[in-house]
Amino acid sequence: MQASARHILVESEQSCNDLKTEIESGGDFAQLAQQHSKCPSGEKGGDLGTFSRGQMVKEFDEVVFSAEVGKVQGPVKTQFGYHLIEVTSRK
Repeated sequence: MQASARHILVESEQSCNDLKTEIESGGDFAQLAQQHSKCPSGEKGGDLGTFSRGQMVKEFDEVVFSAEVGKVQGPVKTQFGYHLIEVTSRK
């Protein structure tokens, strides 16, 4: 199974919740990723491309391969910080 996803990585759960609220109120995910994400993928709007199960850290992997496509998930805590994750496709 493969999935495509984008994410925003921040340092605190509060920041993650604030960004999620902003997105749910109509904020642009890609633009917010460019402004706030601590991950290099932020430059590409948080796009991580396509990957297989097991390529990402466990907590991230579990969300990407079980969550509803197109719905923003999070905060998801990993060793890197707090993520908002949006699965863009899965096959």
